[in-house]
Amino acid sequence: MTYETSGTSALPGAGGPATPERHRPRWNKVPEVTAYFWIIKVLCTTVGETAADLLSEKAGLGLTGVSVLMSALLAVVLVAQFRTARYRAGVYWPAVALISVVGTLISDNLTDNMGVPLEVSTAVFAVVLAVVFTVWYRRERTLSIHSVDTTGRESFYWLAVLFTFALGTAAGDLVSERMDLGYWLSAVLFAAAIAAVAVAHFAFGLDAVWSFWIAYVLTRPLGASVGDYLSQPTGDGGLGLGTVITSALFLAVICGLVGYLAVTRKDVTERGAAAGRAA
Repeated sequence: MTYETSGTSALPGAGGPATPERHRPRWNKVPEVTAYFWIIKVLCTTVGETAADLLSEKAGLGLTGVSVLMSALLAVVLVAQFRTARYRAGVYWPAVALISVVGTLISDNLTDNMGVPLEVSTAVFAVVLAVVFTVWYRRERTLSIHSVDTTGRESFYWLAVLFTFALGTAAGDLVSERMDLGYWLSAVLFAAAIAAVAVAHFAFGLDAVWSFWIAYVLTRPLGASVGDYLSQPTGDGGLGLGTVITSALFLAVICGLVGYLAVTRKDVTERGAAAGRAA
């Protein structure tokens, strides 16, 4: 149980007088990091890549039109996310899916519309993300996603998530272009990098917080490589499924998994689950 910092409110289930709001308990707004978390995250990343291409090219909206539309939708979903009292799969994961699209579009706009080299955008996003983490830690004294339980921490969390997607997009495109590996080999490369982070954490004690965020960045180019491999024409090294089929397929799987988690609450901590039953 963690606490807010101002105002007054009564403790849930207590019959006593109102308690200062700085002592008001709030529940973690982020799911438990399980296999479901990483599977859905990669799927959302894949959809972020294919949906951005689909809306920009097939729907004829262009990068600017898609950016405006997706940013507006993201704003609506984030308002709903911030208004929830605790983690809810049906709100949290749509926010991740949309922020993956917006993060992708930020990088693509800099590269395609403004001509910013990938080396520059990768460096800029890395610096911005480092600044977000630094300010987050100085204000909250933690970067743990198990403590995203105040409005301030949640704001830093979503800002960090946005720039992990932008950084992952730029860095992934940079590596793919420089090494010219193709979609499939690129996916293998990024999967191997994530595996190396896991080994460093479990075998050599790499800090859990940094392990999480490094893996979070790397899942962006992994998902994008998978999405491109499935959707791009066979002549370009893909399977030729197209962005429509690929996006629909992954969205269906995401919806199925999110629905399952919403019912079973398998990604909710015991504390959060108890709060949900009491609500």
